[in-house]
Amino acid sequence: MNKRVYGVIGISSIMANWNADFSGYPKTISDGRTFGSDKALKYPMKKMWENEGKKVLYIKSMKFAEKKGEVSLIPRSLKERYDFLFGETTKKEAKDTKKVLCNLMAAVDVKNFGATYAEAGNNIAITGAVQIGQGFNVYDMTEPQEQQILSPFRDSKDEDAKNSTLGTKIVSDEAHYLYPFVINPADYQELVELGVTEGYTQEDYLNFKRTALVCATSFATNSKAGCENEFALFVETKQDTYLPDLTTYVMFEKGEEKNSISVSCGELLKELSENILSVEVYYNPDTTILKHNLETVKIRNILTQKEM
Repeated sequence: MNKRVYGVIGISSIMANWNADFSGYPKTISDGRTFGSDKALKYPMKKMWENEGKKVLYIKSMKFAEKKGEVSLIPRSLKERYDFLFGETTKKEAKDTKKVLCNLMAAVDVKNFGATYAEAGNNIAITGAVQIGQGFNVYDMTEPQEQQILSPFRDSKDEDAKNSTLGTKIVSDEAHYLYPFVINPADYQELVELGVTEGYTQEDYLNFKRTALVCATSFATNSKAGCENEFALFVETKQDTYLPDLTTYVMFEKGEEKNSISVSCGELLKELSENILSVEVYYNPDTTILKHNLETVKIRNILTQKEM
């Protein structure tokens, strides 16, 4: 693929917890602003790919382990996950760096996001063609909500307990995250020359794009139910074109019936028009009003993918 792609992925979270810290509350930075890490967006993409039967290396998976007659359920190590996907290897095969690189690049998450693999004598670092930034919440009125949940069971460690235990669920009442991303296929040029990959292809890009548009909506765990893909911007450019973080050109405004999302990078793209290959905006017209100053753009329904 001989082009770059710049864009923004927007995630809404209504009475849900898109990305919690270790205290259970939505992640914040020192000034109190809520954000979601790039890992929070990558994870549902990886789960979607895994559910489709694709090879995903960097994802938690479990195995049974027996020690001193006791059987435990534990996470696989990186080497164990690698062997699970690509088959058991001898010590000699495990040190065949070219074969390891070929296998790593055959995993869909590595092909997109890169990898660090320091196992069995290898010390491999792959910079991913797809780089996703931190997703800041652009709705100023976000407030965390703590809910008390009644368990159906009493505490088994307390013999005198007569009531069932209480639990806690923490969510945001409403949050809207904007993630910047850039795709640079040239990052794999050296690996192409080494013969371990065909590079980042148009097919790889379309697979990322397809998943990025629906991953949050499809990933309905208890804490993520209420999180949906609500917006996306894709700007395809020539390989030697460099754009800034496009989230700075996207504004969110809360409305009574529908929210508004404004895209204001039209002047910037107009000045670079000779290097811009295509511009696409996806949003949900049932919940959102789109405002923009883009001259040449395809507007699509994020739910149906159809042009409007």
